[in-house]
Amino acid sequence: MSSHYETLQKADAYREFFKVAPPEDLGERMLRARRPGFMIRAVAQPEAASDVPPAPAPAPETAPVPEADAAPQVVDAAPKARKPAPPVVRELVAAQWGLVPHWVKTASDARLRAIKLLHARNETASTAQAFRDAWLNNQRCIIPIMAFFEDDHRSGKAVSTRISRIDGQPMGLAGLWAHWKGPEGEEILSFAALNINANTHGLLHRYQPPGNERRMPAILSEGAYDAWLSVRQDKAREFMRQYAANWLTANPVENKKDKIPKDWRVAQ
Repeated sequence: MSSHYETLQKADAYREFFKVAPPEDLGERMLRARRPGFMIRAVAQPEAASDVPPAPAPAPETAPVPEADAAPQVVDAAPKARKPAPPVVRELVAAQWGLVPHWVKTASDARLRAIKLLHARNETASTAQAFRDAWLNNQRCIIPIMAFFEDDHRSGKAVSTRISRIDGQPMGLAGLWAHWKGPEGEEILSFAALNINANTHGLLHRYQPPGNERRMPAILSEGAYDAWLSVRQDKAREFMRQYAANWLTANPVENKKDKIPKDWRVAQ
């Protein structure tokens, strides 16, 4: 999986495609591990009112009615209507790429872990120590990108390749976020991208080192953004699907500075 991705460099793209206000500073075009980028998450909403109707107020005291003359009790068996869920409100948040779990003890440990926690495997996100709490606590986010990069080894050497939408529009990756607070009061808001198996993908099966399992980021469809941010934890994996190969394009990168570092490793 890629160790860097291309960010959005046009403010209007945030408004048009992700329905959020753009940042004042668009940041680095090529985002690498442990660098400040942006994620989109749901704004915390007040707890919805209970579906159980309140108990009726006690009736005023009256003389007791003889049992024989009591009116028959009518039970309303109709189910109470549930109130609709509040709409999802999105917010764009500056955060570090490279997740720092909340249980990390020191800032130095946070720096070491983050560079290895750029990606979370969909299959183990709910059980892996680094990502489990973020998954179970519904700390999901969308990572806005223009493109990501993979190495093509088919020629016998690694050729860095830019993967983007064929229409040139942004993509939203499914991600997890975490908040870390250190013993000295330091705070780090961070995120990781979720990835899925790509062995059968029409395009992404060509990339990454020979003999390795092929992986690809979980790219969300635009109509699923709010659902991904608000869905129950037990339904979240339904969004972990391969993005259609015919909607993506791959182009070799000639600029050496855009190539993937050889020492980068995917967190397992």
